[in-house]
Amino acid sequence: MSDNPAIAQIQEDVTSNDVVLFMKGTPMFPQCGFSAAVVQILSQLGVKFKGVNVLEDDNLRQGIKDFTQWPTVPQLYVKGEFVGGSDIVREMAESGELETMFKEKNVAVA
Repeated sequence: MSDNPAIAQIQEDVTSNDVVLFMKGTPMFPQCGFSAAVVQILSQLGVKFKGVNVLEDDNLRQGIKDFTQWPTVPQLYVKGEFVGGSDIVREMAESGELETMFKEKNVAVA
């Protein structure tokens, strides 16, 4: 475990929520097109998720990148597992793989 409080908060969010999106902005007001695209995909599938605004805290913004060794935001987690960023989520949604993954992990979709 890290001494970094941002890493501890990320770990808490990822383990205590079925679906978490670390993003720029909020689900109601995304602050970048990539974050908006993932919010739209999750909303279309009817998936409930927690949105975490990385713009509110520089430590969190860097911490999420360190947490996964993934250089960009947004980042989607499902049942504690890192799924990917905007391009990966979009590709998975288009192929049907994303919806399948939600069903396999017992995450409710509309």
